[in-house]
Amino acid sequence: MDHEWNTTEIPSRNLSNSENYSTFHQEKGNQSTTTEFILLGFGNFLELRIVLFILFLPVYTLSIAGNLLIVSLVVIDQHLQAPMYFFLVNLSCLETCYISTILPRMLASFITGDQSISVYGCIIQYYFFGFFAATECYLLAMMSYDRYIAICKPLHYNILMNGRLCFQLAFISWMSGLLTNTIITAFLLELTFCGPNEVDHFFCDIYPVANISCSNTRLVKLATFILGIMGTGPPFLITVASYICILHNVLQINSKTAQQKAFSTCSSHLIVVTLFYGSIFLVYIVPEIETLKQLHKIFSIFYTVLTPMLNPLIYSLRNREVKEALFKLALSKRVGFLVLLEIVQKPRL
Repeated sequence: MDHEWNTTEIPSRNLSNSENYSTFHQEKGNQSTTTEFILLGFGNFLELRIVLFILFLPVYTLSIAGNLLIVSLVVIDQHLQAPMYFFLVNLSCLETCYISTILPRMLASFITGDQSISVYGCIIQYYFFGFFAATECYLLAMMSYDRYIAICKPLHYNILMNGRLCFQLAFISWMSGLLTNTIITAFLLELTFCGPNEVDHFFCDIYPVANISCSNTRLVKLATFILGIMGTGPPFLITVASYICILHNVLQINSKTAQQKAFSTCSSHLIVVTLFYGSIFLVYIVPEIETLKQLHKIFSIFYTVLTPMLNPLIYSLRNREVKEALFKLALSKRVGFLVLLEIVQKPRL
């Protein structure tokens, strides 16, 4: 699909003006080096930008509020001091940072119409995005392992999933994501950008950025592919293996009520895993041909924007303990408000 980039809509970025052109390129010997990129996003039409801003602002607000609420509930409520909720806090903190690497800048571009981003700013955005995405893969795997122990080895759960092991698993998740994407970003930094500066995406993902480089991108794409497989393959296999064992174990239970209870303890996590991996596989496995570029952007929205918003909703609506904690918090706030109101209204002697 051809992109209609109308540079006259943003006078300060008019590329036909040789003076402004120098803001995008700097001469380096006989080669012009790009200093800024243009994120094409979903187009540059005023009506579309307004609609997208109205759509994405509530999504970002709900995502931040929902994930911070989950963290607050787990910290406040003693009944949620369990390994499952320790990992949930890590996931909520991760989602808050994850969506904040993309949406604030995108919302600002909808308002101002300025779709430019410096080369290093773009690489920094990708670094944090890739770091959080890779970490989420490992965190979801650790959460699936936790559910496996809870359902398949319930008598040993408290011994096996002790505080030390939970901290170690969370630490491994964060460090694995950090290491994987640090290496990929190091390869990305070696690229030279001296030609087109239009990135056909709404954020700085590795392949759209590499595609406009005037360097040989074979090595960075190969490294990204190999490290991507290493970063997502093991946690995905751990997740699948855990749920195969869970399914096998649950099917051995004769009581239908017990089966439903066992499934309900991992249903929220399973929905989150399906949404996350499903959208990622659609983005990075579907061939990157011209007719599918817009689909790539739509699928990218699912795992970069919608998943962080849906996670707290899924866990709060489908988890009985979280709902009870939320109800108690709301009730305590209401009681506190009524007490305060009674004190204020009480006549002074």
